[in-house]
Amino acid sequence: MSVNELYAKYTRVWIPDPDHVWRAAEIVRDYKEGEPVLHLTLEDETPLEYSVGPKSNSLPFLRNPDILVGENDLTALSYLHEPAVLHNLKVRFLEPNHIYTYCGIVLVAINPYEQLHIYGEEVIRAYSGQNMGDMDPHIFAVAEEAYKQMARDERNQSIIVSGESGAGKTVSAKYAMRFFATVGGSTSDTNVEEKVLASSPIMEAIGNAKTTRNDNSSRFGKYIQIGFNRQYRIIGANMRTYLLEKSRVVFQAEDERNYHIFYQLCASASLPEYKDLCLTSAEDFTFTSMGENIFIEGVNDAADLEKTREAFTLLGIKEGNQSSIFKVIASILHLGNIEICSQRDGESCHILKDDLHLKHFCTLLGVELKQMEHWLCHRKLITATETYVKNMSTKQAENARDALAKHIYARMFDWIVEHINKALHTSSKQHSFIGVLDIYGFETFEVNSFEQFCINYANEKLQQQFNSHVFKLEQEEYMKEQIPWTLIDFYDNQPCIDLIEARLGVLDLLDEECRVPKGTDENWAQKLYKQHSVSAHFQKPRMSNVSFIIVHFADKVEYQSEGFLEKNRDTVYGEQINILKASEFQLVADLFHDKDDVPPPKSSRVNVRPAKTTPKAPNKEHKKTVGHQFRSSLHLLMETLNATTPHYVRCIKPNDLKEPFMFDSRRAVQQLRACGVLETIRISAAGYPSRWTYPDFFNRYRVLLKKSEMTSPDKKLVCRNLLETLIKDHDMFQFGKTKIFFRAGQVAYLEKLRADRFRTACIKIQKTVRGWLQRLRYRKVRKMAVTLQRYGRGYLARRHAEFLRQTRAALLCQKQYRMVRDRRVYLRVRRAVVTIQAFTRGMFTRRIYQEFMLHHKAMLIQKVVRGWIQRRRFRRARDAAITIQCLFRRVQARRRLKQLKVEARSAERLKSLNSGMENKIVQLQRKMDDKSKELRTQNDQLLQVNNKLQKQLEQVKSQQGEAGGGAQLSSLQEELDRLRQELQEATAQRKRTEEEHRNEKTGLQLRVEELEKENALLKSEKEEMNHRILQQTKSSGEDSGTVSLMETSLQAELDAERQRYQNLLKQMTTVEQRYDNLKEELSMSKFQPGHRRNPSNQSSLESDSNYTSISTSEVGDTEDSIQLVEEMGLEKAAMDIGVFMKLQKRVRELEQERRRLQVNLDKMEELARSRASESRSSTSEQETADLAYNNLKRQELESENKKLKKDLNELRKSISERASENDPSNELQDSYNLLLSQLRSANEELEGRKEEVLILRTQIVSAAHIQESKQPIQSSEAPEVSEDKEPVDSEEALKAYHGLCESKNTLQDWCPLDEDGELGLAYLGLKQVARLLEAQLQTQSRQHGDELEALHTQIELLRDDIEKKQEILSFTASLSPEARVEYSVQQEITRLTNDNLDLKELVEKLEKNERKLKKQLRIYMKKVQELEAEAQTSRSRPAMSRQVTVQRKEKDFEGMLEYYKEDEALLFRTLITDIRPNTVSATVPCLPAYILFMCIRHADYVNDDQKVESLLTSTINAIKKVLKKNNEDFEMTSFWLANTSRLLHCLKQYSGDEAFMTQNTGKQNEHCLKNFDLAEYRQVLSDLSIQIYQQLIKVAEGIIQPMIVSAMLESESIPSLAGVKTMGYRNRSSSMDVDSGGPPTYTLQALIRQLGQFHGTMRDHGLDPEIVGQVVRQLFHCVNAVTLNNLLLRKDVCSWSNGMQLRYNTSQMEEWLRANNLSQSKAAETLEPIIQAAQLLQVKKKTTQDAEAICSLCTALSTQQIVKILNLYTPLNEFEERVSVSFIRSIQTRPQQRHDPPQLLMDTKHMFPVLFPYTPSALSLETLHIPASLGLDFLTRV
Repeated sequence: MSVNELYAKYTRVWIPDPDHVWRAAEIVRDYKEGEPVLHLTLEDETPLEYSVGPKSNSLPFLRNPDILVGENDLTALSYLHEPAVLHNLKVRFLEPNHIYTYCGIVLVAINPYEQLHIYGEEVIRAYSGQNMGDMDPHIFAVAEEAYKQMARDERNQSIIVSGESGAGKTVSAKYAMRFFATVGGSTSDTNVEEKVLASSPIMEAIGNAKTTRNDNSSRFGKYIQIGFNRQYRIIGANMRTYLLEKSRVVFQAEDERNYHIFYQLCASASLPEYKDLCLTSAEDFTFTSMGENIFIEGVNDAADLEKTREAFTLLGIKEGNQSSIFKVIASILHLGNIEICSQRDGESCHILKDDLHLKHFCTLLGVELKQMEHWLCHRKLITATETYVKNMSTKQAENARDALAKHIYARMFDWIVEHINKALHTSSKQHSFIGVLDIYGFETFEVNSFEQFCINYANEKLQQQFNSHVFKLEQEEYMKEQIPWTLIDFYDNQPCIDLIEARLGVLDLLDEECRVPKGTDENWAQKLYKQHSVSAHFQKPRMSNVSFIIVHFADKVEYQSEGFLEKNRDTVYGEQINILKASEFQLVADLFHDKDDVPPPKSSRVNVRPAKTTPKAPNKEHKKTVGHQFRSSLHLLMETLNATTPHYVRCIKPNDLKEPFMFDSRRAVQQLRACGVLETIRISAAGYPSRWTYPDFFNRYRVLLKKSEMTSPDKKLVCRNLLETLIKDHDMFQFGKTKIFFRAGQVAYLEKLRADRFRTACIKIQKTVRGWLQRLRYRKVRKMAVTLQRYGRGYLARRHAEFLRQTRAALLCQKQYRMVRDRRVYLRVRRAVVTIQAFTRGMFTRRIYQEFMLHHKAMLIQKVVRGWIQRRRFRRARDAAITIQCLFRRVQARRRLKQLKVEARSAERLKSLNSGMENKIVQLQRKMDDKSKELRTQNDQLLQVNNKLQKQLEQVKSQQGEAGGGAQLSSLQEELDRLRQELQEATAQRKRTEEEHRNEKTGLQLRVEELEKENALLKSEKEEMNHRILQQTKSSGEDSGTVSLMETSLQAELDAERQRYQNLLKQMTTVEQRYDNLKEELSMSKFQPGHRRNPSNQSSLESDSNYTSISTSEVGDTEDSIQLVEEMGLEKAAMDIGVFMKLQKRVRELEQERRRLQVNLDKMEELARSRASESRSSTSEQETADLAYNNLKRQELESENKKLKKDLNELRKSISERASENDPSNELQDSYNLLLSQLRSANEELEGRKEEVLILRTQIVSAAHIQESKQPIQSSEAPEVSEDKEPVDSEEALKAYHGLCESKNTLQDWCPLDEDGELGLAYLGLKQVARLLEAQLQTQSRQHGDELEALHTQIELLRDDIEKKQEILSFTASLSPEARVEYSVQQEITRLTNDNLDLKELVEKLEKNERKLKKQLRIYMKKVQELEAEAQTSRSRPAMSRQVTVQRKEKDFEGMLEYYKEDEALLFRTLITDIRPNTVSATVPCLPAYILFMCIRHADYVNDDQKVESLLTSTINAIKKVLKKNNEDFEMTSFWLANTSRLLHCLKQYSGDEAFMTQNTGKQNEHCLKNFDLAEYRQVLSDLSIQIYQQLIKVAEGIIQPMIVSAMLESESIPSLAGVKTMGYRNRSSSMDVDSGGPPTYTLQALIRQLGQFHGTMRDHGLDPEIVGQVVRQLFHCVNAVTLNNLLLRKDVCSWSNGMQLRYNTSQMEEWLRANNLSQSKAAETLEPIIQAAQLLQVKKKTTQDAEAICSLCTALSTQQIVKILNLYTPLNEFEERVSVSFIRSIQTRPQQRHDPPQLLMDTKHMFPVLFPYTPSALSLETLHIPASLGLDFLTRV
């Protein structure tokens, strides 16, 4: 293309800028070649006229299209130049925060100054096995490339990490080593990879320091070789160091620090183990306080020292050596504080005698104080004839002191590196290695000295090697593609290297000047000016005569010659070194002894002392200057690098302020120029930087083809024709074998053509669509106009009609109105007239009425007055008449009174009145006389009775006096005393009782307080749990469509527990596999080479055969828990889970107690049988007595149990009654009294029962003894005492002894003594009786001890019961009434549950014993019948016995198979080891499992425990061997998973447990196992099934994992949808195996076919559908995790079209699930993250509403993953837009209720916990057919 075409209007360019280095602009006017000015517009719309000319400025660089900005590989850019590279790095670093970018073979790493979560193990697994370029740029990708090329090409590799201080070199090297340690971990137990990583903290402590540019700057270079064996596992490592900055030990610039180890020791100086170092704060020492800042923000020096010590320990450096190391380092600090004082003459110096630091220095190093003090101020000069001791000035002494400090530290550094290499060394043969070079980058400062010169010299050598390697790769690429190429001119810095290292070069002249006795830096500089003034790479500064300039590849650097000679000599006086060599500490002495110092051999010759002393030859080590040593080590390094395949990592420091994600363009450009990145770009741009494969080019640019050209099948020819048509200059491109090569700018031109074609097509489409839209609009408008007209006319007609109607209505209204108006006027006038008439007539009528009323009122007044006058006259006449009557009557009354008074005074009147009264008085007198007579009679009678009673009283008294009253009085007195005594006793008892009650009350109160506290705590916990349950209930009520939270939590806990259990199984499998591998290696090492087969029994039988040792308490915990949850439901199981765990614990304890009792019972039975054989007479009596005693004891325990239950019921009743009361004051006291009374009564009842039992037992034993003692002891003959007979108890023995003594006395008294030996016989009998009594006494003492222990146990149980009741009482007392009732109900439920379980257990034991006895009886009967039949058959035809048996058994087949013991190995070989799944494909699924179980049934049927154990153990071991042998065979693994799970189901189905018999038929229940409980082996088989399941998942994931990325992300399921972008060096030849033609490609259909094959295989093998669903779910999780991880790490697949492809692919996967009835397996849920990721790529991403929609949509993705996908989103066309940074920030800052994991990637190794649900078989065992092809003829049906 011409200049006029390139620099047209709207073209964007880069122009230089002093502040931003490069600035973007746009051309606003077409440029014509030759014009002096280019018219531009900046980004801020500022116009600019850019001068252009051949001398002033060339044309500006062109900008790349926006679609290419942000590419992973800088070589993918169309225009390759400095501003494009800088802009691309800046965009990637600031917007999506990508710190890694490829630049061809170089990985550019920008230090983010922030911790990023992109280095976890899941990221390592994601990059492992991937080609470089397939994933986002990463340090792991470079490490994986090196590891892959080492394994494929069998060539050593190197990773060269370079950059300036603070760029992140050390961290990058550390992550590369972590990758190798993770991917290539050692197979042995030496943990070499951990030691390799442990060397980092040690080297950072002794070799890193804080500088102005970096807080952890490496002040040395190191090259670490990581060795691998033939299996490419790490076996060892080796470290080489280069150019330690020793000057930092004695000098640091401002705001810098010394090496970290000094500050770590000072920070830990206060610890006891560091007291002997005599250290204080770092501010107190000269060597650590020069920088004036001893701290680093965010760094804890004391904690770092602990890490350093841990690393020392891990690397095998002992504590003693560590202490010595710290002493040496501390001595350096004390050495720097030694004060050297000047003498008066100024030519000599001295050290103060009381200098503490000198003493500490000598003490720590174990050297002589006086010698060191002397030689620090003096030096020795040796000439040919004499030796002089010369004084040193203060300056010279200080320099010598500093040189000694540097030398000590350097030797200490080398010693540590040497011992690290010893720890990392291995005796195994190294097959290959990968080297990691962490070396300083190009440095230039204001003052550059000897260190910067060496560093830049090393970078010159590395840059030369880098340039040659890049050039070599370019040439190899061209040759491989067979395209013509010309020699590319690249910068060759060999002249600069020759200037430094050639003969008479800078280093040579420096060494020569160092050998001159009085050489100076100025003389050396003058020699340089004279020798190299003509060199193009050497310049002399204008204003200086002591400095020089070297033109390096990166920049010009001015070096100050001052100090070059001193640093190059590195002079240390030998006298000081000799003192250190004589140290009393071995480590210090070893530091300074040369390696080549060999003691001289002893000679027999006589040593002749010369006349003159011969001076010692100087040390060879000191002859070599630092420059010479560095040059030699650098040459060795370059030889190593040239022998390896290098990989380059260039670290860039984005800013000098150490701010996170801040990009300084000026600093970045300086480093890009210095590190060779721009040189790589220049070399690439000189050739053909852009490369496209033919398919990618065709898919990208087929829009430029015609339709007729696209039909050609030869894509290469199509591409060739297209390019020849589009690009006229054929030198701009070349056609290779597999790729098309373009010169710089051609891809941008093609992109422009493609964009123009798209723009033209878009315009045409827009024109057509807009015309169609306009036509649609016209039709719509016309239709609307016609409709409007029709409706308008109708509206006008209706409006006219309405007008007519209104006009007629108006006339009618007017007519009516006028009529109404006139009528109203008429009516108004009429009403007025009528009103006037009415008022007038009323007025006249009212006047007449008033006159009438006046006349009427006058008449009324007259009538009233006249009546009043008449009434007054009448009242006056009546009053006068009454007065007259009164006066007359008064007169008459007075007269009558006088007359009555006269009559009263007369006697006759009195007589007439008293005549009646006398009669009455007489009657009363008579009555009184009668009463007096009666009274006198009664008095007489009373006197008689009194006299009689008096006589009788006197008689009684006389009688009493005669009998005597003294006895009665004494008896009364005694009774009184007794009562007083009882009263006192009762009082004392009452006091004791009160005291006991008080003490008990106090104790109970304390206990109640404690229980109240515990109760409060439990109550709070209960309230919290109730609150949580309520919240969970509310949440579950709000979302009724989802699973309840309780079920989810229980399921999660169950899954977590199962996950932990299965992880343990996986670890056990790994350990077994490791053990087998070690065993195989051991066996292989013992034998000669060759193909030899180990015996089949030399496997892990030793670890697998002890299955019978599994405790029954642990059997089936997982399965029983699951069964409980399935039967009871999740809610009920969650409610009773506490009770269930207690019951389970109680069952275990009871089981252990049962075993112990069973053992004791067996021992007692054996003892009883031995005693029964010895004693014949007393056995029945002893058994009778024991039986009676046991019956009594049982009755006693039953009565106690009933009593306790009754007391407990009363207690519950009282609690429930008190729950309804409201008085809490007496609550505690009443409950206490009730409980105390119940306990006392229970104790009394218990004691009474015990006494009764003992009395009854004694009576029984006494009766038996009396019955026995009647016979032998009462006989007159000498008794025959039997030693075998044992009395029942001690009382019987005592009675027997007394009876014997009495009999002896009787014989002695009544019979004469027999002199023939009767006395001896008696003595022997007595002796035997004594022995017998002693044995009986011991027996009784043991029995008494047992009973006492039993009583103590019983007391403890009662005490515990009392405490529990007290706790319950106190707990219930603190509860509310409702809570008390609830708690009592819970306690009752618990008690009933316990009782129910006990009863159920008892019933089960009885039923089991009954079944066992019945089985044994049937077995014995059958055995007898079989023996009889065999005996009869053997007599007749012994050869046909087995055949007859088979024929007889086939008639009623019981579903069992019999085999002989010697056929067991053949059975396992035929049925397990040699069987293939296809041999039994046409039979019943899981046929081997059924056959093995039928053999187990027969072994159980014949009660052969050894056979059962051998059968099950050998089966498990054989299955393990088969799986180990076929560990990569999915079909075999699936086959044995199905058979193992079926065998497990059969053991459950036919176990006899009711839980597993619910779905059995009657015949299947008859086939249950009879004699053995195989629950232990069920657990073992369950574990084996889990292991097989995990192996099955591993095999399946290994098969589908290489297919996932290609099928889900790369294959075009929807043709012609995805676009292709240039990928730079992606999939280049160095990243893949060229011989195999590149990585294989898979389609989605291939992945689905593979999944279908897995599903069909598992279904054909009869695997349970639930397990099949779990396998599919796990595989879908793997598909989801791998797909999402690759999506998060690949920018090329994050586009809209790939999102569409991915959504289509996931829909096809879901369709496959539905087609195979796997929708219930939860496999579709595992695809939710990639479904949401696909939707995220397709949705709109602009506004805040879009951000909210994304957050609500992507619930299965974390915020980190969403942001990562948005950052990676890449438009494939110019018409698509990138996601803005502000939108991504809005996603990050949006508050979300998420619990996101910290890691970015998903865990591809995560495995869901597997559950094997119980699935019984409907197959009847008796109908099973065994094909003859299996070769199982030795099995016999039973």
